[in-house]
Amino acid sequence: MSKRTLTTESGAPVADNQNSATAGVGGPLLVQDQQLLEKLARFNRERIPERVVHARGSAAYGYFEVTDDVTAYTSAAFLNTVGKKTETFLRFSTVADSLGGADAVRDPRGFALKFYTEEGNYDLVGNNTPVFFIKDPIKFPDFIHSQKRDPFTGKQEPDNVWDFWAHAPEATHQITWLMGDRGIPASYRHMNGYGSHTYQWTNESGEAFFVKYHFKTNQGIRCLSGEQAAELVGKDANSHQTDLLQAIERGVNPSWTLYVQIMPAAEAADYRFNPFDLTKVWPHSDYPLQRVGRLVLDRNPDNVFAEVEQSAFSPNNFVPGITASPDKMLQGRLFAYADAQRYRLGVNHTVLPVNAPKATKADNYGRDGVMALRNGSRHDKNYEPNSYQGPAETGLALGAPKAVSGYTGTHAAPAHTKDDDFFQAGELYRLMSEAEKQRLVANIAGGLSQVTLEDVIEKNLAHFHAADADYGKRVEEAVRALRDA
Repeated sequence: MSKRTLTTESGAPVADNQNSATAGVGGPLLVQDQQLLEKLARFNRERIPERVVHARGSAAYGYFEVTDDVTAYTSAAFLNTVGKKTETFLRFSTVADSLGGADAVRDPRGFALKFYTEEGNYDLVGNNTPVFFIKDPIKFPDFIHSQKRDPFTGKQEPDNVWDFWAHAPEATHQITWLMGDRGIPASYRHMNGYGSHTYQWTNESGEAFFVKYHFKTNQGIRCLSGEQAAELVGKDANSHQTDLLQAIERGVNPSWTLYVQIMPAAEAADYRFNPFDLTKVWPHSDYPLQRVGRLVLDRNPDNVFAEVEQSAFSPNNFVPGITASPDKMLQGRLFAYADAQRYRLGVNHTVLPVNAPKATKADNYGRDGVMALRNGSRHDKNYEPNSYQGPAETGLALGAPKAVSGYTGTHAAPAHTKDDDFFQAGELYRLMSEAEKQRLVANIAGGLSQVTLEDVIEKNLAHFHAADADYGKRVEEAVRALRDA
């Protein structure tokens, strides 16, 4: 079987790809050697800016199958029939470290899911925790700066991490998640995924519902202790990538069952917690989990750069029947995620195969820009409305409208009757077994005891005391013991 002919970027055949052209045997190289210059120039440009957060990731393709009727709550076409399957792409990631970071570290995990629906792509961008550290996007850059590598030392510093948390009491709930047993998943297959934010569903009749997504792993929850994780990182820094890749290659296809919590929109205003606060959960006793379907991963990407690194997600990619809620963190991400990809990949990143719609076709008046592939022809106008049969608006809203009132300004989130920064953190602590509590306290004390400023330590201890008296007492004793050692 004959091999294909190697060519330059312009398609010309390459005569010699082993030796550079020189001025005589052993002489200096020649600028006219197109193959040499083109290869070196292209090599210099192989890398693109990595994600500021969620840089280290793994992904796989699969499908979502509807198992239960939810048409009473949403008109989304991909959810309208039991048994219906939609192709998906799911990217897992760590948050704080860079592209070369290890997988088995104590860090939240991204759970970014793209549904290739017949009404366009729907991106559900969440984490493996149902809550987050902050409730307002204006603090997100500050939070991430405190968790990333210090500008002077070049490494993550406990002083920075805990100093930010000392000034963010609302982070206490997520800290309790992160420092607990689920802070280091054993693999991507053995953790849950959550939409985390509150979203709005609208049914065919125009009725609105607020929802939270829960993807429960069918493999069971498995986690690592700090000691187990350190040992695993030493053996295989890419442990989660290795596990996911090999499982799917063996035909052991991981799956998750999707459940949602559904709140009628009219109940949101008087609910005892602010239902749009990302640092809070909705207790299942108030809004039980309702099953929707099954997510299965069954195909690995063929090229990590093209499909994992260049994959782009935006919470603003909605489909009819699903829209945003007043969740302030979600509102901030509606802009920030898509803008990050325009910077990393260019304004035409949506035409890359991994990001392009698969069950329908994008048809709009977006033109030009770097790497433009969809510019139209002499018959296509680049403005709207027009008289030449170009694509036109439907006039149909994605979801029910939301009523707003009051004055513009920089307002704190509205307080509900049971809103505070510590109650749910205490509830989570009290749900833990004695062994889980001991590990949680040890994990917190191990980092907090390294903090330089006593005032920062005291502020954080006050948060744990406010969450639960026993919680605070144990953490304080553990921190003091480590600092006095």
